[in-house]
Amino acid sequence: MHVTHLLLHDFRSYADIDLELGPGPTAFIGRNGQGKTNLVEAIDYLSRLGSHRVATDAPLVRAGADQALVRAVVVKDGRSATLEVELNPGRSNRARINRTQLPRPREILGLVRTVVFSPEDLGLVKGDPGERRRFLDDLLVLRTPRLAGVRADYDRVLKQRSSLLKSAGAARRKGASAESALSTLEVWDDHLARLGAELVARRLALIEELRPYLATAYQAVARGAGREDAQLEYKPSFDLSEAGDADESGLADLMRAELIRRRRDELDRGQCLVGPHRDDLLLSLGNGDLRLPMKGYASHGESWSFALALRLASYDLLRSDGEDPILILDDVFAELDAGRREQLAELVSGAEQVLVTAAVAADVPSALSGVRFEVAEGEVRRV
Repeated sequence: MHVTHLLLHDFRSYADIDLELGPGPTAFIGRNGQGKTNLVEAIDYLSRLGSHRVATDAPLVRAGADQALVRAVVVKDGRSATLEVELNPGRSNRARINRTQLPRPREILGLVRTVVFSPEDLGLVKGDPGERRRFLDDLLVLRTPRLAGVRADYDRVLKQRSSLLKSAGAARRKGASAESALSTLEVWDDHLARLGAELVARRLALIEELRPYLATAYQAVARGAGREDAQLEYKPSFDLSEAGDADESGLADLMRAELIRRRRDELDRGQCLVGPHRDDLLLSLGNGDLRLPMKGYASHGESWSFALALRLASYDLLRSDGEDPILILDDVFAELDAGRREQLAELVSGAEQVLVTAAVAADVPSALSGVRFEVAEGEVRRV
């Protein structure tokens, strides 16, 4: 899979830009703030309808414009397709394939697969649980696009249920009857448990598949590391110790039981305390009694190695599905020493398409020498 053509209109700093791209490595070189990351961010947006830099679409639209457009020609298995997303902050976005509008933008998901390495990846190790949940869910959606609908439905149910908890809790504190709200709450419990169980089951299965790839990747990027050093463990908001080989139905039953058990706490706090939105992915180093959590114990170098290994493991897992994702290395080499730069470059140099951004050309390893563009003052020039 690779992008052969990228067109942007009012996206980030670009009023209009039209680029020809190709397979193999391509580097965008320019000082910070010149717009090089905006180019690769646009391609990544087509992959997951989101940015690896900001949480909402509004910053992606050029100042003074009402909407932005990202269009790319993507080649997959010898066939090309034109993918397009129109960003309309405050309104519904629109997506098209070969100029035909899709009923919902999320139907474009899965047609482009990207794996992004960026300085923000340290958040996977040092950030809050939301960063790690997003990592798992983005990877799930890349592999199984229909899960974007499950996740959207879960978020909708969570919002409704949280609102009901607040109103019911407020009524109880005032001495008013909350019987009607509590009755309705049971209906939302069922919805939350059903959708939440599917997400949890998918995350658990994903972690099992990811583990061997993480072991190999961490051994490759961390000096002196062994295959068993990097560990992943899912930390749910309800007890799975007795779940055994429970299917989604069994997980839903466990989740319902926990919702009932924690009903008083939820009403007191006006928050939904059970479900995949409260879960975490625990990262640790070492074996047996010597295993330590990454957060709070890992050095800066170990944290970087683990974050890189997570991205490499994602890339290798996606490749195992039979398709090379587009690799995006966004200002990542500036954060690595020379040895790790060369090591990472060698590991990814065989990808069908690698897009690199760097402040100076010297930061790009020789293994990724290929087409280069200079990015300066809103202009992109091939050199």
